[in-house]
Amino acid sequence: MVERASNRTQAKACATMILLAWCPCASALNPSLDINQYAHSAWTVREGFFKGRVFSIAQTPDGYLWLGTEFGLLRFDGVRTFQIPLPTGAHLPSDLISSLLVDRDGRLWIGTSKGLASWKDGKLSGYPVLAGHVVDALLQDRQGTVWASVRAQAAGWLCAIQGSSVHCNGEDGSFGLGILCLYEDRGGNLWAGANSGLWRWSPGPPKLYPIPDPEPRGLIEGDNGTLLIAMHGGIRQLVSGKAEAYPLPGVAGYFNPISELRDRDGGLWISTGDRGLLHLHQGRTDRFDQSDGLSSNAAGRLYEDREGNIWAATANGLDRFRDFAVPTISVKQGLFNAAVRTLLAATDGSVWLGTGDGLNRWNNGQITIYSKPRSGSAEGGVGSLFQDVHGRIWVSTLRGVAYFDHGRLTQVSGVADLIAYSISADESGTLWISGRTQGLLRLFAGSVAERIPWARLGHREAATSLLPDPLQGGLWIGFWDGGVAYFKDGQVRASYGVGDGLGEGRVANLQLDRDGTLWAATEGGLSRVKNGRGVTLASGNGLPCDAVNWAMEDDAHAFWLYMPCGLVHVARPELDAWVTDSKRKIQVTVFDSSDGVRTRALAAGYSPQAVKAADGKLWFATGDGVSVIDPHNLPFNKLPPPVHIEEITADRKKHEASSNLRLPPLIRDLEIDYTALSLVAPEKNRFRVKLEGHDPDWKDMGNERKAFYSDLPPRSYRFRVMASNNSGVWNKAGASFDFSIDPAYYQTAWFKIAFAAVFLTALWGIYRLRLYQIAREFNVRLEERVAERTRLARDLHDTLLQSFHGLMLRLQVVDELLPPGRAKEQLEQTLERADQAIVEGRTAVHDLRSSTTITNDLAQAVRAVADELGIEGSPTFRLVMEGPVRDLRPILRDEVYRIAREGLRNSFTHARARHIEAEITYSERLFRLRIRDDGRGIPPDTLDAGRSGHYGLSGIRERARQIGASVDIWSGVGTGTEIDLRVPGTLAYGKSPGRPRLQLFRKKVG
Repeated sequence: MVERASNRTQAKACATMILLAWCPCASALNPSLDINQYAHSAWTVREGFFKGRVFSIAQTPDGYLWLGTEFGLLRFDGVRTFQIPLPTGAHLPSDLISSLLVDRDGRLWIGTSKGLASWKDGKLSGYPVLAGHVVDALLQDRQGTVWASVRAQAAGWLCAIQGSSVHCNGEDGSFGLGILCLYEDRGGNLWAGANSGLWRWSPGPPKLYPIPDPEPRGLIEGDNGTLLIAMHGGIRQLVSGKAEAYPLPGVAGYFNPISELRDRDGGLWISTGDRGLLHLHQGRTDRFDQSDGLSSNAAGRLYEDREGNIWAATANGLDRFRDFAVPTISVKQGLFNAAVRTLLAATDGSVWLGTGDGLNRWNNGQITIYSKPRSGSAEGGVGSLFQDVHGRIWVSTLRGVAYFDHGRLTQVSGVADLIAYSISADESGTLWISGRTQGLLRLFAGSVAERIPWARLGHREAATSLLPDPLQGGLWIGFWDGGVAYFKDGQVRASYGVGDGLGEGRVANLQLDRDGTLWAATEGGLSRVKNGRGVTLASGNGLPCDAVNWAMEDDAHAFWLYMPCGLVHVARPELDAWVTDSKRKIQVTVFDSSDGVRTRALAAGYSPQAVKAADGKLWFATGDGVSVIDPHNLPFNKLPPPVHIEEITADRKKHEASSNLRLPPLIRDLEIDYTALSLVAPEKNRFRVKLEGHDPDWKDMGNERKAFYSDLPPRSYRFRVMASNNSGVWNKAGASFDFSIDPAYYQTAWFKIAFAAVFLTALWGIYRLRLYQIAREFNVRLEERVAERTRLARDLHDTLLQSFHGLMLRLQVVDELLPPGRAKEQLEQTLERADQAIVEGRTAVHDLRSSTTITNDLAQAVRAVADELGIEGSPTFRLVMEGPVRDLRPILRDEVYRIAREGLRNSFTHARARHIEAEITYSERLFRLRIRDDGRGIPPDTLDAGRSGHYGLSGIRERARQIGASVDIWSGVGTGTEIDLRVPGTLAYGKSPGRPRLQLFRKKVG
């Protein structure tokens, strides 16, 4: 490896003035990524992530990462750590975990400073033979035997474990004080690095190979099949039975390797005790240490998980490395300066990078630097780049414009001190340059032929993008102050602004589609101009934000948008759907900082900012190097994440997520912790949860790993959770568990039934009390009426009738004194009529003191009324009886009789009916009287208000109210009339069991 300082020295030594001479100086750039091009995350002890150093790492089939630390065993889901959930009464031999192993059955083997244990399906198993001894290394061979290197008090052991059987070797001291590392090579040979040397233990008889270091740290196979041994001073390889030096390209001098790892792509990772991490891949070694962000230069155990992430334990924490979707090429990969301003994809497949210190050219993994030593000014910085049809590379700097052709640099005259934002050429080969203050320049034969001020093009600011139109000729121009113009033959033929559907703000770059559609990246979105009409794709249509710093079409005709919120991929079908319906929302893919994209709020001034290389890869400047994305080979995580429910917290008390968990009554706050074990980018995992029995549908929780519920009613529930990984692959089966909340005593079914019974009983009591009150009030009113009628009868009897009797006696005397003749005859007739009046008066008094009807037979009384009213030619009458006849209360019977008499009188006298019917119904709950006819009916206004001077209908209603009955009168012109009187049985009949008795008093007239 050539160090960065050496690159800079070499580049500066051969650099000359950028406008005077160019000197190519090359440094290697391997296509495989260096460590600093991977995504790196660190969890440190200082930040409180965990306590103590991590000595070992393993991953169980359920997806959890297990960390053996000096203070215990931790379970890690990529975000949080948990203590191992040991059964009650169980404990590990020691909290200092020295080694971990997951065998092919998914059992976790735990080596500690005081013995060995294993964990599976929630059960912890111990091995008494190894109790009290340090277990340094664990390995499972291809036959399934688990090997453990054990440090006893006097000697090291190598123990084979099969089931519950443990067989140890080394009691004779052949391994010295202990075995520090174990390894099985591709040939099935078991190797043990001991204090006494390197042992090939099996197959066949054990064989010892002497090595110069009594403490070998790690064993692994090299690319050529030799065994590599990590020991003090460096890496050695076993060749012909001897340990020889194994040189690492670019690594010189003494270093202290601790652990070795061969990743699935063939790269060799080496952790060191003083230099951080070394990475050897295809002949190149790169280094990553604390200055690059490693948690400590003292690195230890290395591990590769099931998704390809590389984990490194250090003295101060835990580090993870994974692939970026968008890796960045920077100074460590050979650039002279990371401040890349502009790019150019040349026709020969190379990519030119303009930086603040000069020009860099990438070609087939090699970087060529064209640079000028900095002298306090930026005159060597490169601005816009362009390649013309002749293959010449045009370069702008603060000193002017030049073109590079066949190793020679030629300066363009007349453009000194020109700041060129964009360089382009139309179909005729004419070169156009956008100058910040000089306007639009047309070059001919290497010199300026015309200057067009910006005001002539209708703008105050310079153009940021120039794009030739191959279909119709001319030049499309995008401006700093917004708007797009089509320029041809010295004139602006068309212009577009916000009012024409173009996005507002600066136009960063322009693209022409294969059918001639113009696409403009603006601060207001991605604008499309076709057939004189513009429309803009923005956040309202599904983009994550509005501003577009540049837009680029890839080989699949999809669009890539570099925005302040990330690098956005818009598939062509989605784009076409939006073109058809500009109001629809589209689906996009966003690559952000977790994918390696460094975003910028504003687009840079020089163009182009992004290019498509000959191999289809997109290169773009980020201000900190150049990023590259391959649309043909986007990283995609196909593994759906295992989903687990961690624990349940009910009112601050924790419970395991066991099946059929029963929670106590009156749970107020319930918290459910869950996780998804995709460790690539846990911050991009997404969750959906559903509490069956409470939630009507799935709830999107985003990246939240807790679900909260309050005041759940007592019943059985099932909690379900599903999750997706960083690539959006869902584990729809997810995880679930059943639990129930017990009811409080007042929430039980028996309590509710008892309460309902008590409540109904109370209602019935209230109802009975109300009936009693109504009956008593009714009796009081009846007694008052009886008393009043008795008083009237008494007064009539004692005054009017007695006076009539006295008068009759006097008239009788007069009659006896008169002689026979006409006067005597007249007086006798008068006396007869007076006798008749007295009889009628006595009858009235009798009626007041007693019931109207002679007997209690209401039917007979109604029939008598019909007979009395019926004359020749009267309507036919029919009386219907239903139910057994019961005695009515006397006063109530009189009122019913009067209502019946009034109804029949109306039907016989006024209705002009042909048929009249009376219906009397006796039932336990109700007494009912209905009178109906088929006469001419009653007009609606008369039915409601009655006829002036007539009180028959109103009298019927008043009598009904007085006796506590309800009455309905239905009629209409030509439809007949019906009177329906209903009296509750409690009020209608005499004494009945269970009902209050109505006390009615009646006195006879004397």
